[in-house]
Amino acid sequence: MYEKKDKKTSEAKSKLTSLAELGEFGLIDRLTRNVKHYHPDTLKGIGDDAAVIGSGDKVMLLSTDLLVEGIHFDLTYMPFKHLGYKAAVVNISDIAAMNGIPKQMTVSLAVSSRFSAEALDELYAGVVMACDKYKVDLVGGDTSSNVKGMMISVTIIGEANKEEVTYRSGAKSGDLLCVTGDLGSAYIGLLILEREKSVFQVDPNMQPELTGFDYQIGRQLRPEARTDIRNLLLGIGVKPTAMIDISDGLASEILHICKQSGVGCKLFEAKIPIDEDTRELAKEYKIIPSVAALSGGEDYELLFTVKQEDYEKLKDISGISIIGHITSASEGKFMITPDGKSIPILAQGWDGMKEGR
Repeated sequence: MYEKKDKKTSEAKSKLTSLAELGEFGLIDRLTRNVKHYHPDTLKGIGDDAAVIGSGDKVMLLSTDLLVEGIHFDLTYMPFKHLGYKAAVVNISDIAAMNGIPKQMTVSLAVSSRFSAEALDELYAGVVMACDKYKVDLVGGDTSSNVKGMMISVTIIGEANKEEVTYRSGAKSGDLLCVTGDLGSAYIGLLILEREKSVFQVDPNMQPELTGFDYQIGRQLRPEARTDIRNLLLGIGVKPTAMIDISDGLASEILHICKQSGVGCKLFEAKIPIDEDTRELAKEYKIIPSVAALSGGEDYELLFTVKQEDYEKLKDISGISIIGHITSASEGKFMITPDGKSIPILAQGWDGMKEGR
């Protein structure tokens, strides 16, 4: 009798779907497949950088993010003030990706007893610093105890004119694929920090060797949101047809736009903007620089598409690179190497579920 019960239990377990098998976005699709909207002012729900809710002539943008110690941040090398700043900025970036203006924020914490009040003072000082820089009002939140470690949940509210809000779903065949800033530096910064952590664990008396890596480490520990891009594009009369922020790696974000827009793309490897020092550091780590840009993540730059007719307005603007173009879905999603080879674009960036955590 017991053997049969154990066998049935084993068979039931074997039919269960693991989170690693689904991955983060597969899990989101699964959990939300039966979600319905009951209010006409819910203009966009799950599936973009922020939800879009009608509010008169404007729309309200709403996004939330959860940061978990040991998954999204490591307090071995992440100062509390930097952590608070980053937690705020990654949410502000979501509003920038919708072509909106960030306005209000709430911050909730679940912390264990190993943290002091002074540590949390520093954390909130970082949040307030980001709010001051980006002119965002910190309007509330919640606190709770936690059995182990720290969790930070940030919710942000933004605003946009209805005609200006930009979704992931608006790209059309022939549109140009553009990106702000440079990519891959945050990932290289993470590798440097992890290297020094390993050295410290072996010998706590060793001083970290971080001199000369300020840019890469800064991109990892203290990123900035590209809220400046909205006004820049407005100033030259360009409205993106689709947009997303680069949190999980360029490849992953391109595929999000292609999926939501029902299109394909051609990305030119040689056009991907990479800082020269980052390029050399990637080679030292035996990483192809473009792979750091494609799969590294946490750059928080903006990837967006524009109509071909906007090329002349964009081509000479410093800090914006045209890296490819949108194609029909039937043409697939490929990166073109400098020697003309076509390589399928795969999402190999950060995925907390697939990392087995």
